[in-house]
Amino acid sequence: MSPKKQHLEQLLKALEQLTIRECHESYHVPRLWQETAKGQHTVNPARYYHDIISRLVNSPELPFDNSGAPADEWSRSAIVYNLFPRLTTAFDHDNNNIISADPMASGFRETGTLLKSIALLPYIKQLGVNTLYLLPVTEPGHYGKKGALGSPYAIKNPFIIDPLLSEPVLGLTAEIELQAFVEAAHHLGMRVVLEYVFRTASVDSDWISTHPDWFYWLKGNSEENQQFGPPRFEHDTLTRIYEQVDKHEFDHLPAPSEEYRNQFSEAPLTTRLNPDGSMTGITADGKECRIASAFSDWPPDDSQPPWTDVTYLKMHRDSSFNYMAYNTIRMYDAALDRPEVINNELWASLESIIPFYQSTFSIDGAMIDMGHALPSALKAAIVEKARQQNSDFAFWDENFDPSSSVKEEGFNAVFGSLPFVIQDPIYIRGLLNFLNKTGSAIPFFATGENHNTPRLCHNHPRQETGRNRSRFIFALGIMLPALPFIHSGMELCEWHPVNLGLNFSDEDRRNFPSETLPLFSTGSYDWSRTNDLEPLNAFISKLLVIRRRYHDIISSGEKGSLIVPFVTGPEILAVMRKGEGHNLLFIGNSNPQEHSSGTMEFKNSHFTLTDLIGGQTLRVADHKLHLELQPGECLIAELTAE
Repeated sequence: MSPKKQHLEQLLKALEQLTIRECHESYHVPRLWQETAKGQHTVNPARYYHDIISRLVNSPELPFDNSGAPADEWSRSAIVYNLFPRLTTAFDHDNNNIISADPMASGFRETGTLLKSIALLPYIKQLGVNTLYLLPVTEPGHYGKKGALGSPYAIKNPFIIDPLLSEPVLGLTAEIELQAFVEAAHHLGMRVVLEYVFRTASVDSDWISTHPDWFYWLKGNSEENQQFGPPRFEHDTLTRIYEQVDKHEFDHLPAPSEEYRNQFSEAPLTTRLNPDGSMTGITADGKECRIASAFSDWPPDDSQPPWTDVTYLKMHRDSSFNYMAYNTIRMYDAALDRPEVINNELWASLESIIPFYQSTFSIDGAMIDMGHALPSALKAAIVEKARQQNSDFAFWDENFDPSSSVKEEGFNAVFGSLPFVIQDPIYIRGLLNFLNKTGSAIPFFATGENHNTPRLCHNHPRQETGRNRSRFIFALGIMLPALPFIHSGMELCEWHPVNLGLNFSDEDRRNFPSETLPLFSTGSYDWSRTNDLEPLNAFISKLLVIRRRYHDIISSGEKGSLIVPFVTGPEILAVMRKGEGHNLLFIGNSNPQEHSSGTMEFKNSHFTLTDLIGGQTLRVADHKLHLELQPGECLIAELTAE
């Protein structure tokens, strides 16, 4: 047994034992998982997955591709596919129009699993991907959970993998199947990045009973605290808060009212698990208390509903700050920046999480959820501990600013702001001009969507308009000093939101209640019909080939390496990436519904360009290139530096 494929071969052996018996129920799979075709076919699931994984195991091992970058900067060459395993590989295998949370009679699941994610790897590799980024895979909490399955961000125990991600019929733990997944990805030359949640935990976290002092507690029982929510500040206080934070003046930040602070209890001496799954604490004087649920901490007047399924971890022990508010859970008051008030045991446990996954699962990187809300010293320690095990380990931050300060913290990439400017070409130009003037110290995600934003096809379900929009955004993204980022389902023109996080309207919130959102409940992609549109797989693959060919030019984050040429058509965007001896030019129609025309001027009077996407010839005459672009149409051409 190969040490590199130990758990993958264990998985294969379990499937081999199952193939000797027939599956007595119909099990349908989408053709697209293994073929370039729509529709579905009926298979024996054990044989189906056995054959795929057997071919994978027996294929030549592929090396990681750094595109010439140093090993510790491999993120610059990352081409990312963002998996939410529970959703990405979910499918209506019995064709009854329901994705069941319970296993089928055969013991296989309809919700997405790590076995099915392994089977999807050749499909993902064929797109041109070399990095897999998984949303949290740990078991979610049960009490107060959102939807039927609960949020992956409500972490019950950071060291336990969600059992729902395993296939019961195999008799293997989710931990073994995750180990097999990483081994399979590495065999195909793909790195694996997992997302981690360090700032919060589920309200029924396993840590509550053993470490009650790691949490914030409210006086009284659940019935007495039904109305708990974030603190409210008067207008003048809010103004002062904003002014101090803007100036980075954290001494004596305004505290919430005394009435709000008095809701909080000291940590209990003992806890008990209630029949409904909630936790009750008993303080030293025999009084009851309960866990305080979380809320959006910034801005201090945020109107988001409370986060009833999670609670903030208590990073500091200071009786004067025994409450949850912006100045104790994110914009830390300077008085908390003292070694003697650090909750050392909690910090040590948080610092140990990534090293555990490195040694147990051999992962290659981490995305830090709410990294901006961690104490800077804790964040630095988390990075340092992981790099002690693997100096090439990558850190990505949920941060919008690809600045040098984030790089100095040890991060290799940030989420960035592209999904928040794509609504208007004026905003996109603003971002492009900003990149021209400042450069980009580290890459950001080149994507128009993630699990918290509207899908690119959100307002255009099953319409060509959404497909055109996706084509334009992805083509623009591969020209930026960024990481090409495929949010799973984007290539299928998926339109249903995963979660209502940012940029959603009140109407969206009425139309998509939490029980319908796949971040919390069962759901699946339209794998077999792909919304009656051709998937974008071939288009994506072609663009990624172009990006790899010009990686040195495109990956540069130097100031002045990206310029925005003028085009007379207001909806046509152009981006020039400057290299040594030759440049790369992108031209795209940001309008996904109407054709657009415009003119560009060049220094040279007469020459031709060849579009690398479609192969057409573009002619510049009298210094001018006249453009007639179809909705969402994009062109990329190489030209000699002027």
